[in-house]
Order: sequence, then C-alpha cells, then structure tokens
Amino acid sequence: MNLDLDKALTSMKDQIAKYCQEKDIDNPVLVGIHSGGVWVANELIDSVKTQEPLATLDITFYRDDFTRAGLNPKVSHTQLPALEDRHVILVDDVLMSGRTIRAAMNEIFDFGRPASISLAILYDLNHRELPIQADIVGEKLTLSADQRVKLSGPDPLTVSIIDTK
Repeated sequence: MNLDLDKALTSMKDQIAKYCQEKDIDNPVLVGIHSGGVWVANELIDSVKTQEPLATLDITFYRDDFTRAGLNPKVSHTQLPALEDRHVILVDDVLMSGRTIRAAMNEIFDFGRPASISLAILYDLNHRELPIQADIVGEKLTLSADQRVKLSGPDPLTVSIIDTK
C-alpha cells in the first residue's frame, strides 16, 4: 500500500476550512498532540482562520497505560492558552483505538471548559476501542493487525507503513 501524504493533507485542509465555515467556528485554537499531531497541525494552521498560535499537548501523564508503560523518555511540553468557551480543533496523525484522544480531552479539560472540541486526523485506522470519531479525516486506511502507520518528521514530513512482526 502506497500512502499519498500530500493528498491526505490537502484533503484535511479543504475539510477543515469547510468545517469551520459550516459550524460557524471563528478563531479556533488548533491543538496538535505531540509529536505527529503537532507536525500535522503545522501543515494545517494556514487553512484555519485564527489569530492563535499553534498550541501543543503532551498526553504522556494522561494515558491510561502510563502505569504499565512507564515514562516515555521523550516527554514534551504542553502549551495551551486559556480554553474556556473556546472552540478547539484537536489534531493527531493516527486514530486507532481512541485512547490517545481520550487522554488529550482529559488534559484539555484541565485547562478549562471549551465550547467545543473537533477532531482532525491524518489517518483513521478504524480500530476503535472507545467511541471516538474524527470530524476531519485525511484518509481512512484498512491495515492488517501487524501493520502501523509511521509518520516521520517534521522536515521533511514523510509517512510509511511498518510491520510490527
């Protein structure tokens, strides 16, 4: 399977602009989840009508497997503005089980109660363990159980499918 990263990003840019217009979302906060989500959000920021700089989120301490997996040696910084009554567009590279997004929403609510949270995902793998669905999807993929999407970057931003066997 060959992935066309530019095509998926272009689709997201078109969808996000249309989504904000249809939902009458003005000046949203674009939040990228470290690290792939931040890279994708950087590609999308010019498609969103906002005066806010890109916000970033590290969900390491909010993961439900933190006690099992331990501390990731690459803990990043969360940089969020006040989110009370703001529209948030949460961005990540891959949606698989939904657990990363659940952790991200838990952390977001620690910074205030947003008016809404919309989800933008580069690749949706449709392996849900939680009832979480993206509003904006670059591409939906069907992979075997031993395959994963790997986004590398940020410069250059590339994508590949890797086997976990």
